Amino acid sequence: MCGFVFFYKDGEDSQGLSEIVNRSLKRLSHRGPDDEGVWCDPPCVVGHRRLAIIDIAGSRQPMIDPSKRFVIAYNGEVYNFRELHKGLEEKWDFQTKGDTEVVLAGLIIHGDSFLRRMEGMWAIALWDTQSRTLLLARDRMGKKPLYYQQGKGEFACASELPALAILSGSLWQEDTNSTADYLRYGYYLPGRTAYQGVHEVLPGHVLKWSPRNGVDQRAYWSLTIGGFSGSKEQAHAALRETFTRAVKRRLVADVEVGAFLSGGIDSSLIVSVLSRELGVKLKTFTIGFPEASYDERRYARLMARLCASEHYEKSFRDWDRERLISILLNHCGQPFSDVSLLPTAMVSEFAASRVKVALSGDGGDELFSGYQRYQARAMLRWYTRLPDTIKRNVKRSIRAIPEPMSHHSHSILKKAHLFLDIVDRQESENPYIAPALYAPEHFRQLAPELDGMGDTPPGLPEESEEDSLTEMMAADALIYLPQDILVKVDRASMAYSLETRAPFLDGDMVKLAFSLPRRWHRRGFTGKRMFRESFLDLLPRLLWRRRKQGFVVPIHHWFRHGLSAQLMELQAQLSTPLNASFIKQMVHEHCNGRRDHGYRLWNIYAYLLWLHHRPWRLS
Repeated sequence: MCGFVFFYKDGEDSQGLSEIVNRSLKRLSHRGPDDEGVWCDPPCVVGHRRLAIIDIAGSRQPMIDPSKRFVIAYNGEVYNFRELHKGLEEKWDFQTKGDTEVVLAGLIIHGDSFLRRMEGMWAIALWDTQSRTLLLARDRMGKKPLYYQQGKGEFACASELPALAILSGSLWQEDTNSTADYLRYGYYLPGRTAYQGVHEVLPGHVLKWSPRNGVDQRAYWSLTIGGFSGSKEQAHAALRETFTRAVKRRLVADVEVGAFLSGGIDSSLIVSVLSRELGVKLKTFTIGFPEASYDERRYARLMARLCASEHYEKSFRDWDRERLISILLNHCGQPFSDVSLLPTAMVSEFAASRVKVALSGDGGDELFSGYQRYQARAMLRWYTRLPDTIKRNVKRSIRAIPEPMSHHSHSILKKAHLFLDIVDRQESENPYIAPALYAPEHFRQLAPELDGMGDTPPGLPEESEEDSLTEMMAADALIYLPQDILVKVDRASMAYSLETRAPFLDGDMVKLAFSLPRRWHRRGFTGKRMFRESFLDLLPRLLWRRRKQGFVVPIHHWFRHGLSAQLMELQAQLSTPLNASFIKQMVHEHCNGRRDHGYRLWNIYAYLLWLHHRPWRLS
């Protein structure tokens, strides 16, 4: 796992290029504390920071091919690199033992079609000095980040926005279309950022740039739905085999590999496979909370005992403003409102003190219909058929009772309030793009200037009435997963130089899970049925029976004990497109215990923090 930058600027000499890239690389030192390398040939320069995981003594970057025509900078891991190495040996004289040279050789020999053979996570920059063409690529699911900006006579790309901002020759301006998306969803849509003219390479895409032809981006992979032709029993066997292989692949390393263990189903299954199927003894890491309804440590301890892991845990007692500001500005470089970023950063720092690699359970809910919003979508079909009078009376009765501040897994009333939120949002979530934070009329009140603004995400399957849940799962896999979950885990873990690997996002796993009929994944109000049936013996009944919780934070408590005042103070200091009166109303309802607006208020708070620090150019 690493970080890199590429910079091309007509008329710039070697000294000028090297100075600016060295400054940019300092912004990426956390992604690669083990080594630094710079290749410069005006008007082009490539810089790399390395976190050494495979072939520690070799595989330095930027790496140059024997002909000195091609230069590669690479961030990620290709887990099947040894098999790919064998297929390239007849045409390439390998000098190293890692995956970087395999990627370099494969792209030179086979072109970008080689990306389809690679299994892993990656962001790649390959510069052809002869044709003066740059190839950029990201892995299928978007685990590894890559941003770019182009101008007249120049092009820059980097692994994180703060590093890219160093290369930029102009002040960055806020993109209000993207701001509208952020306020609706809590993150930016694929390909977009908070800034005008600053983009990310899309997951599963290859982008080519040259001074003559500019940018050309196209997909080398797309999500396929349906197509499984075997029996359910065959599917169970295939899932078991594919997932075990996916976990085993992610043990490829020359350093120790550990695992996050939240106490939930997904991370527990990974640890169980490691222990029971593969015979691995490992270190596991858990973060808990003082509030009992949010704390999963007893389930993590149970799995740690069953799997005989060397288990470590800490308690997340309160939010840390300075840590939040540091991650938002120095790593995300733009607003990001998933509050679990903070405990993810804590568990990453904790794990990084003992291992360099940790496995995580990201992707299990998107692949196997685990989120409760899928259950709510099924309920919504039934609810919308009720007479309007009954619906009005139901809504009036539920809203008359204050919304509980407890976790939804422990309160039927809380679930009822959340379901009514979904009813209110159904207009803004049809067609479904991602979970929205606001009903349409509430968004108009919050940000009247931004109403009607926003971007259209690329590559989503069309939603059909017959199987809208499958399309909803696909949208979450292509939008929510890469733009929220994977951003959170990447920035939080790499802030502490920890590499995370996600077995559920193995290419074969994704393909197999989405090939299965939806009715196998979910029946009625019960999800993850196929998942449970395939792995029932690997987890204790207590874990299978417990309600889904997720990595949630008691944010409601923070806003009722001081954070609301900070939010309102920031709002008063800044010129924003937000309606201060509507924010004040939400704060009042929240602090009086009428409604739980915690996540909406945090979304606004993260945006205001970013505005307050004015990182238009993060030099």
